[in-house]
Amino acid sequence: MNNTIVKTNFNFPGQTSFYKGKIRDVYTINEEILVMIATDRISAFDTVLPEGIPYKGQVLNQIASSFLDMTAEIVPNWKISIPDPVVTIGKLCVPIKVEMVIRGYLSGHAWREYRSGKRQICGVAMPEGMKENDRFPQPIITPTTKASVGHDEDISREDIISQGLVSEDDYKYLEEKTLALFNAGTKYAKNKGLILVDTKYEFGKSKDGEILLIDEIHTPDSSRYFYLSGYEERQEKGEKQKQLSKEFVRQWLIENNFQGKEGQVIPNMNEEFINLVSNRYIELFEKITNQNFERGDVSNLLNRVEDNIMKVIT
Repeated sequence: MNNTIVKTNFNFPGQTSFYKGKIRDVYTINEEILVMIATDRISAFDTVLPEGIPYKGQVLNQIASSFLDMTAEIVPNWKISIPDPVVTIGKLCVPIKVEMVIRGYLSGHAWREYRSGKRQICGVAMPEGMKENDRFPQPIITPTTKASVGHDEDISREDIISQGLVSEDDYKYLEEKTLALFNAGTKYAKNKGLILVDTKYEFGKSKDGEILLIDEIHTPDSSRYFYLSGYEERQEKGEKQKQLSKEFVRQWLIENNFQGKEGQVIPNMNEEFINLVSNRYIELFEKITNQNFERGDVSNLLNRVEDNIMKVIT
């Protein structure tokens, strides 16, 4: 689709490096700032799917920007400005190679592990007798290694520290801020009629050694949301929860025999399904922000993005 960004190939003045993540393209300028472009790529099971999702990058970038502003008093973050609906310009940081995943409910990956018989995840015990989407007695932190290629791997607090991925003092800080951010996100979601089920936070260190929140926060790519209304009734009846997240894409892939395993073939994403995914992302934006989503002009999308970035960095 020519109204989506699935790759970029810019060459900005002062550009010193380029990094392509699963979803974001990141340009380093003068070893001082990062230009992060939220593309319309979509990934699941650590696999980037072949088709772009219209307006997905805009949804992610604008939700993340809003939450970065809202949580800046809890933990400082990398954001400087938003020159384009899909672009964030921020401080250059060295990423901490651990993603701080926090779960309030037994869903997604945690449920799949639990269903297979495991009662620990990342060294954290999960109570017996739980069913899918039950609330944990208290949120649990289940970190993963941040792989540049391939699958992220579950890892315990003890292994993170013993392997020297993060110092003990820094990890305590990450735990404290992860819990505080999740509590703030939970309260905000509840006010919007949603449940923040689980999410992940990424951190990095600035040139002066300060730990900053980086990348995205509380977006449908990094988080899972249920509708609050009817949650208890659906749990009692053993029904699936009504949710706004990327999980329905994972479920669609599972139903079509794909979980990112060797030898499996990515199923074809037809236009109807792509538009359904796009509408889901827009629905979450409107639900969580209480704003109408204003679609950016995509008639010449890459030129628009490049022009808006150039206005800021030159």
